[in-house]
Amino acid sequence: MNRRNILLSAILFPAVMAFGQQYGGMWIPTELNEKEMKDLGMKISAKQIFDPSKPSIKDAVVQFDGGCTAEIISAQGLLLTNHHCGYDNIQSHSTVENDLLTNGFWAKDMNGELPNPGVTVDFIADIKEVTAAVLEGTQNLDAKASQELINKNIETVKAGFKLESWQKAVVRPVYYGNKYYAYIIETYKDIRLVGAPPQSIGKFGSDTDNWVWPRHTGDFSMFRIYADKNNKPAEYSKDNIPYKPKYFLPVSIKDKQENDFTFVFGFPGRTTEYLPAIAVEKVMNETDPAMISVREVALKTLDEKMRTDAATRIKYASKYASVANYWKKWIGEVEGLKKSDAVGKKKQYEQSLIAKNAQIKPTIDELNRLYTEQSPYALNRSYYSEVVRNAETLTLANQYLSFMQAYEAGKIDEKATTAFKERLSGFYKDYSGELDAKVTAKLLALYANKTPLQFQPANFSQYKDEAKNLATVESWSKNSVITGRHALNGATVHTDINKVFSNPAELIKTLKNDPIIQLASSMRETYFSSTDGKFAALQSQIDVLQKKFMAQQMETDKDRKFFPDANSTLRVTYGQVKGSNPRDAVYYGYQTHVAGIMEKYVPGDYEFDVPKKLINLYNTKDYGIYKDKTGDVPVNFTATNHTTGGNSGSPALDAYGNLIGLNFDRQWEGTMSDINYDPRFSRNIMVDTKYILFIIDKYADAKWLINEMKIVK
Repeated sequence: MNRRNILLSAILFPAVMAFGQQYGGMWIPTELNEKEMKDLGMKISAKQIFDPSKPSIKDAVVQFDGGCTAEIISAQGLLLTNHHCGYDNIQSHSTVENDLLTNGFWAKDMNGELPNPGVTVDFIADIKEVTAAVLEGTQNLDAKASQELINKNIETVKAGFKLESWQKAVVRPVYYGNKYYAYIIETYKDIRLVGAPPQSIGKFGSDTDNWVWPRHTGDFSMFRIYADKNNKPAEYSKDNIPYKPKYFLPVSIKDKQENDFTFVFGFPGRTTEYLPAIAVEKVMNETDPAMISVREVALKTLDEKMRTDAATRIKYASKYASVANYWKKWIGEVEGLKKSDAVGKKKQYEQSLIAKNAQIKPTIDELNRLYTEQSPYALNRSYYSEVVRNAETLTLANQYLSFMQAYEAGKIDEKATTAFKERLSGFYKDYSGELDAKVTAKLLALYANKTPLQFQPANFSQYKDEAKNLATVESWSKNSVITGRHALNGATVHTDINKVFSNPAELIKTLKNDPIIQLASSMRETYFSSTDGKFAALQSQIDVLQKKFMAQQMETDKDRKFFPDANSTLRVTYGQVKGSNPRDAVYYGYQTHVAGIMEKYVPGDYEFDVPKKLINLYNTKDYGIYKDKTGDVPVNFTATNHTTGGNSGSPALDAYGNLIGLNFDRQWEGTMSDINYDPRFSRNIMVDTKYILFIIDKYADAKWLINEMKIVK
């Protein structure tokens, strides 16, 4: 390239990058932002990504078990997703004698693949915009009547599709109900576990590294789709055969360079990118900090016990990780919103819209009024829901309350009682009444001190003192049936739950006299009378106005290309492989390597232990074709793709549509991207395909799986 072209490139490229990545984007695959994608480096066409009439990349991307994403990587239905997405299934096949979570699992051939009853994958066969049909006749109706007609119209639209017996139509709103799309879904029901690394690889770094970069996690597992002899969906049968996909992804082991184009294809869960400034301000300054404060108390109390007692650590490990997950995310979200000046930018944007369209000012003024009026109810809602969720004693009490009410109303039969007992048994398996008494005592104090009197039950101020609470709640807990620390009919809920429930009338009489039940009941009644209805009524008004505000934004800002918020439907997001500079004097490279695993290695640690065989591969440098130009195997990498929950397991693809990575997380400094995407800080984190194949080939000796794939070298 001559000097003039180099200068032009330096001038033009940052402008393209800034424009292309200014707002992020989770694009409906029938409406891709193709020009910007190509400006950033994409070499294929939008039709190659999504084409309902012939094989395209969308035929290799599925929603895995209703939550995560997965992709097909062979002509025989081999499926790749995250280790954490397949975790429950790996766990269900594990026993003390054969612990697949600890040891990993690799089928030797297809006969050794393990069935997973109830697990499904969904293909999207087609997407149609159906806005006109859904909104027909609603123009002059009030909100309630409009929604009733919309619901009827949706059923009419769904009935109008000619579907096969294995297909269904689902209609989803976007842009807050300004548009509607129909999705034709094909569900496969015979999904078998093929392989998974040990959790010392698949969960390496666990809670400490969650949401964090640099990362060194082999977060992948493998399944296979099976079908009947006609390649159609079928319930599990030993006679089923591997599914033959319309399309599968070639797997690339080419080296990655910074600024390489990449796109992620999957099912992102939920984002709220178009909220007014006032809503973001409330999240940043009120509701997120409230929820963080509750979880902080719960986590600290659990951690103190888990660090000194191995049995408690094992029992609470999964639960602790679940609570810590969004606690950590919300902290990053608040910091990111402040650092990116999200509120200031939104206020500035609102003023620019008003300058172009004066009709927007009354909308924003009314949204400001409604959010301000809703604020105390939203804050109490955050405190109450988090206290009840994290004080498991109160969680249990609320479940028993619902059972009591249903039983006394004659709305619960033997089948429902059995289901309730089974749910309780699963809960008690990983529950310590003694430990949770401490958590509950501390959270009652927090609630009493943080919540205005108007939201508290009568005399609730007596719980402001944490030390007094500890004595009171411990006494209640020791004498309570629901905590499993007190017997009824000669049994506890831990030892024989059927005996405890053998005389429901006697149980309910006992429960009514339980001070924990009484406290939970008073808190719940006060919450519903003081908060829930008022919050919901204001939210209904906000929702109507948000729909109007969304329409006004799209009508007024002709320079902006809008994408709909995520709603668990199939989307494409794109960006470039990039490191980041999250704060002063800190720079993160875009890629990590096996050497970094060894730097973090702590023998015997539940988060940072490393399997002996992986250590040996590192020491001998037995990396085969999977090393990059550094001579090491790349493990994880970051890019500017706009992702969220649900994108776990999504394929990361290169400019030609080859699989280069597996999405599994975001960088903590950019978790605010659910509300405000900022290309300076927003990074998604992916497992490198080189590391995935290295583990399958060199660590697991499962070359037969490698041989199924189309490897791009």
